[in-house]
Amino acid sequence: MLGFTRARRRALAVAATATAAVLTLGGCSSSGGDKDDKTAKADKGAEQKSGGAFPVSIKSALGTAEIPAEPKRIITLGQGSAETAIALGTTPVGIESYAWGSDKTGYLPWIHEAVTQSGEKLPKQFTGGEELDTEAILELDPDLILAPWSGVTQKQFDILNDIAPTVAYPDLPWSTNWDEQIQVIAKAMGKPEQAPKLIGTIEKQLADAAKTRPDYANHTFSYIYNTGPGTLGVFKPDEQRVTMLSSLGLKVDPVVDTFKETKGTDSALIGLENAEKLKNSDLLFTFYTDAKNKKEVEAQPLYASMPAVKKGAVVSSADTSFVTASSIINPLTVPWTIDRYLPLIDKAVAAAGRK
Repeated sequence: MLGFTRARRRALAVAATATAAVLTLGGCSSSGGDKDDKTAKADKGAEQKSGGAFPVSIKSALGTAEIPAEPKRIITLGQGSAETAIALGTTPVGIESYAWGSDKTGYLPWIHEAVTQSGEKLPKQFTGGEELDTEAILELDPDLILAPWSGVTQKQFDILNDIAPTVAYPDLPWSTNWDEQIQVIAKAMGKPEQAPKLIGTIEKQLADAAKTRPDYANHTFSYIYNTGPGTLGVFKPDEQRVTMLSSLGLKVDPVVDTFKETKGTDSALIGLENAEKLKNSDLLFTFYTDAKNKKEVEAQPLYASMPAVKKGAVVSSADTSFVTASSIINPLTVPWTIDRYLPLIDKAVAAAGRK
C-alpha cells in the first residue's frame, strides 16, 4: 500500500466511496469480551514476518493490513490508539475528533498536554463514526491507519485500506481489551518489545494508587448507565471503566455477573424495574449525557430508592473530559485520571460508611 502514489490512493478511495455511498454505515457498540480469548486472538492475528522488523502483516476481523516499512504518518480512529501511538514515540498526523470529551482547546486534554509538552505539532482532527471523513484522511497522506478499538465498518475499512494499511479490531467493534490494543499497535509500529513495558507501567500506576486506599477492598460497586428515563444498564466486569475501578481495589458487586450481557457490548440493560437488585452495591458509578438527563434520571423513585443513591454514595461527574478519560485505559488516560478519581471515590466511600 505504501508504494501507491498519493494520486493513486485518491483514485482508489474516491471509487470506493462512490460504491459505498448508497449504503448505510453501521453504528458502534460498547467494549466487551473475554480477555484471555481476545489476547490469544491478538497474538495470532498480529503476525510479524521477521521479529520486530518490517514488513508486518496484521489480520483483523475486517481484513489484513500489510505494513511494508516503519510508519511515519499515522492516523487513528476510535479511542485509545492516538494515546498509545504518542506513548510509543509517534504523534499521529490525524485523529478522530471527540467533541463531547474535549476541553476548551478542542482536543482531549491528555492528548493536548502530551503533544504540546513534547513540542510536536498537534494532530489534525476529522469527523469519524458513521460520517467518517475519508477525504480529510486522504489529504493527510497516511502510511498507517490504526483502528483496533473502534466501530469501523467493513465498507469503511475497505475504503481506508485502499488509502493506507488499516488495522481494525480482531473480533467485534469496540471489543478490544486495553492491553490487547497496546500490543497490536506496538506491533503495527514495529515496536512489539515496548508493549509489555507500557502495559506494566499502567498496571503499576493503578496498583500503586490502590495501595494508598486499602479500604476500597471492603466496598462493592456497580457501574450503571441509562439510555433515558425508565432505563437502567450495568457495565460488566471486563468493560474498561469497570476494570479501572477494580484495579484501584474496589470489588464488583457479584450480582453484576448474573445479568445477561447484551451481545458484543460488555454491558446489560436490566431495566429500572430491577434497580432493587443493586441493593448490595455499596457504591454506584455513573454518568449522564447532560444536565437534563441527570435531572430526569435522579427524579425517578425507583432510581432514588437504591441504597447507594439514598446515602449519596454515587460517583458521577459533569466534566465530560473526565468521564471520557475514566472510561478508557491507555498510557495517557490512566495517569491523567487517577488523581482526579480518588477524591471522588473517597467522598462516596465516606458516604457509604466504613466497613
